Amino acid sequence: MKLSTKGRYGLRAMFELALNYEKGPISLHSISKRQDISLNYLEQLFSQLKKAGLVKSVRGKQGGYFIEKEPKEIFVGEILAILEGELAPTECVKDLSKDDNCSYADYCVTRTIYNEIKKSIHDVVYSINLQDMLDEHYENVLTDIDTSKCYC
Repeated sequence: MKLSTKGRYGLRAMFELALNYEKGPISLHSISKRQDISLNYLEQLFSQLKKAGLVKSVRGKQGGYFIEKEPKEIFVGEILAILEGELAPTECVKDLSKDDNCSYADYCVTRTIYNEIKKSIHDVVYSINLQDMLDEHYENVLTDIDTSKCYC
């Protein structure tokens, strides 16, 4: 499974907001420059993140975006699910309540494997929150490694 730029850039942008938690809103222009992400692309991502309730915006000269919840309450899985949709290695395990994805669903041996992969991905991305990312960042700052800019 490979994340698209939506998921990767969205996660980086949310990390920027977490870095500025309780310091006031941060402009998309600032995030764009710091993370080297197109401003137009960020606007599209933040439209989805705002609609989902992960970010709020403030208009005006000092305006921008901020996370309303504490970083420890926002999980990587939430961000990725909003921007990427369901994280699954194949279509046939995206929604297991619908067997119409595959006519072989009842006896497909590989589907079991794909479902286990899906569960493993879910377990990982919902075990890491923005606070965990901040903690790792601040550990690395002590060793003079700048982890706030990631170009993965």
